[in-house]
Amino acid sequence: MLSRIIEAPRSSFFLLGPRGTGKSTWLSEHFSDARTYDLLDQSECLRLERDPHQLGREVELLDPESWVVIDEVQKVPALLDEVHRLIEKRGLRFVLCGSSARKLKRSGANLLAGRAEVVRMNPLLSVELGDRFDTERAMLFGTLPKAVLGADAKAFLLAYAALYLNEEIRAEALTRNVGAFSRFLEVAARQNGQVTNVSNIAREAGVGRTTVQNYFEILVDTLLSYWLQPWKLKPGNKQVAHPKFYLFDSGVARALSGRLAYAPTPEECGPLLETLVGNEIRAYLERHHPGWRMNFWRTHDDVEVDFLVETDWGYAAVEVKASSTWRNQYGLGLKRLREELAPREVRTFGVFRGPQAAKFGEIEVLPLGEFLSRLWSGRVF
Repeated sequence: MLSRIIEAPRSSFFLLGPRGTGKSTWLSEHFSDARTYDLLDQSECLRLERDPHQLGREVELLDPESWVVIDEVQKVPALLDEVHRLIEKRGLRFVLCGSSARKLKRSGANLLAGRAEVVRMNPLLSVELGDRFDTERAMLFGTLPKAVLGADAKAFLLAYAALYLNEEIRAEALTRNVGAFSRFLEVAARQNGQVTNVSNIAREAGVGRTTVQNYFEILVDTLLSYWLQPWKLKPGNKQVAHPKFYLFDSGVARALSGRLAYAPTPEECGPLLETLVGNEIRAYLERHHPGWRMNFWRTHDDVEVDFLVETDWGYAAVEVKASSTWRNQYGLGLKRLREELAPREVRTFGVFRGPQAAKFGEIEVLPLGEFLSRLWSGRVF
């Protein structure tokens, strides 16, 4: 078993994360003595959906501050009103686990008015994998637990893509046209790590622009993806206004794009490595600096920096290249960004697939594994 770095809060919390990230396993390890309700169990789900107050009757005899786990809570949003009451009146503590925020948001569910912290579960992180972290494998197959620990990562990821469509989309009735959503999903997955043009995606997928915007919302709400917003240095600067789209795992990105059966092209490797690095930075910030935001920077003349984080001491910028050799031109965006931000402190990093660290002027160029080690030891931000 691999140890996860998530620390359980002492009071009620939401545990959110995409399917397959290990939420249920983590809960069984840390809350084995808690009263548990698994809403993937259809009979359990239907029973509590018919009468949410039954939850209160069944936990009535528990001691105050006892833990109660509700897994896949988004399946019965009405339970949250009862949970709210039990926190206030009985002093019970709840772990509310879910893989989608969409039904909760659309139903206007009671999200406990700040009484429950939100904890996010990611795929396995490099710091959790330790010596088992493999740059090439992580880039090609991602780091979902079963993709790392299972016997056949390709088979698992193909099944994962099908499961997402069948259980998350079809079963939850998030869209009526699953066929159109499936076409969109393949096109969108091939845009992973890129500035997104909704009109182009709508044309390729054969659906309307408004429908595509709704489909992107589904991906974000079901925790499969996120938007990386552009960062504007100065109000007068001409820079791109559209965000970048990233899936939560590089292996899932390849499976959804229909490219899993093939060796990745050089054009694919760049976004895949960016996905891996971006997800690690995002996870690190959530745990250690939740107020800091990750952005990207790109001008209209295509000078770009992949990741930019404004900190309480200055800025840190990261450029990712899938090449095994770092070239001077790879650092042009970092150099220009440093000039724009002068005289403020800026740490600039290049991340690549080469074997040795090097210094190119003010840019520290690091192999992926070394960069991630420095990230999690607090030596990047």
